[in-house]
Amino acid sequence: MDNLVTQSKLLGTLPVVYNVANFEKPSPGQPALISFEDVTTIFHEFGHALHGMFAASEYPSLSGTQVARDFVEFPSQFNEHWASYPEVFAHYARNYRTGAPMPQELSAKIQKAAKFNQGYRLTELLAAAELDLEWHTLPATAPLEVPDVFETEALTKTHLWLAAVPPRYRSSYFLHIWYNGYAAGYYAYLWTEMLDDDAFQWFEDHGGLTRANGDRFRRMVLSRGNTEDLAKMYSSWLGAEPSIEPMLKFRGLKETTDKK
Repeated sequence: MDNLVTQSKLLGTLPVVYNVANFEKPSPGQPALISFEDVTTIFHEFGHALHGMFAASEYPSLSGTQVARDFVEFPSQFNEHWASYPEVFAHYARNYRTGAPMPQELSAKIQKAAKFNQGYRLTELLAAAELDLEWHTLPATAPLEVPDVFETEALTKTHLWLAAVPPRYRSSYFLHIWYNGYAAGYYAYLWTEMLDDDAFQWFEDHGGLTRANGDRFRRMVLSRGNTEDLAKMYSSWLGAEPSIEPMLKFRGLKETTDKK
């Protein structure tokens, strides 16, 4: 997602936003079919697009997605939830030949698979985030480190040295933190996941996908850009401080009586 034109009341400009994807091109004469992971990617990037399109800020430097790195993925990751929301899912998850909706048994398998091996996935992400922070809190006077030794010591100190669950990225190829701007910020993925799951739980608790809920989210979050303290903005919309409980629920790491 990016802007061709950034919204600004000062400049009198309305947002012009685009999404670009690199999904596999079908063979000649065949339909363009994509995986559910690709569908989720579409929803993710469109979440960024909504953040840009609903912007209503005075200054372009504070408009839309011009927010802190540990918040910019919140609207996009939140929007992923709607890909599997029953009323939305029913619109697109259909047989391309017959138009028949996806069988309930197959839909249930997709939902169940989303919670598979989440203990492993959460641990590897935590290890990578901690490794990033350990590297980037070294003082300037620290001696030259041997990466393998440093990793072992850093993860042992943070209780995440587990031979069965290594960090997602080793230091020698952790491109996010050495080149892609996530230095001391890789934690943002899990932080914003906590926020997006918490936000989706709010929608579920308040009637789901309704116009009133959407308008409130647009007015109090998506339109605000970086014009106020982001943590305060989020808690004002939510009506409470964020909670980790929904993230544990959606990852399948917390027992729940919810049968949906």
